[in-house]
Amino acid sequence: MRRRRWALRTGVIGIGAVTAVLALAVPAWAHVKVSGIDAVQAGSGVVTFRVPSESATASTTELLLTFPSATPFTSVDTQPKAGWTATVSRKPLARPQQGEDGSVINQYVSQVDFKATSPASAIPPGQFDMFNLSVGPFPDAPSVAFGALQTYSDGTTVNWDEQSADGVTEPVHPAPVLQLSPAAAGTPAPDGRAAAGAPGSPGSSWMDDAALGLGIVALLLSGITLAVVRNRNRTSARS
Repeated sequence: MRRRRWALRTGVIGIGAVTAVLALAVPAWAHVKVSGIDAVQAGSGVVTFRVPSESATASTTELLLTFPSATPFTSVDTQPKAGWTATVSRKPLARPQQGEDGSVINQYVSQVDFKATSPASAIPPGQFDMFNLSVGPFPDAPSVAFGALQTYSDGTTVNWDEQSADGVTEPVHPAPVLQLSPAAAGTPAPDGRAAAGAPGSPGSSWMDDAALGLGIVALLLSGITLAVVRNRNRTSARS
């Protein structure tokens, strides 16, 4: 009897651990996020913004992306998206840059505004959509943050632009942060310096990976515990 109670308690703990992990992970999935499989420092590539509609009654009709001025992107191309328009806004650079073809670049991309052309093309409640951009050059930094203003069909807005105060705790409305891989040794950085190669990987933050790992471990523990309970029940029934 004591063993059965112990097994049941362990099972409850295991299931509770799974619930806790999922409770921590699900809100992170619901945020506006950015990723890029070829996001390398000083390089260029395609970035994808994942936009969920968190409202229970309204659809997402607009996404206004703000690009950093401290590490300016001078090249941004939008991918055509059925049912949506994309408007690119630019601002003057504090210091003009020289392009690969020798031309002088005087402006950087400050914002990209995606708008649904009709209610049918908006993102319904409980669904998500993705927006792709070809951008460059990426800054010579471990990561780059964007601003994202999400507008719903009922007029409400959510501004995803908050930064973590301690680098660990996630704010309520975190800004989309893109992780950048280090450039290969000898690759010129935007300011002309050579970047030192080091291992790295773009994509989701370590917190998302850790939450997923903990969830898998908790599920395995719960499965083992339930198997023990069933085995004890069978043994008791036979005796």
